[in-house]
Amino acid sequence: MNRNVAGMFAILGIIGLSGCAATTTPETDARLGESMTMLKAQQTLNPDASRNTNAVTGIDGKAAKGALDNYRDSFRKPPADGPGFLSIGGIGGSK
Repeated sequence: MNRNVAGMFAILGIIGLSGCAATTTPETDARLGESMTMLKAQQTLNPDASRNTNAVTGIDGKAAKGALDNYRDSFRKPPADGPGFLSIGGIGGSK
């Protein structure tokens, strides 16, 4: 009985260590970064946008400044808990 258990542990150890064996993956290594490059290209609407030096149209200066100020302020102070705050089972939301 003791000899069988020792043999089984030896076999399991060999099988377990075979998973740690160093393997080379030349096919995978050759294509490393290919997926990221393809995804970035697919998500770029206009690849030549950085070369466009025309002025932006469609929003006036006051509206743009107000939008930018509101955006910056949203990071400075947390939004107040209002009617849109989700409270489940009466937990949370009270200070």
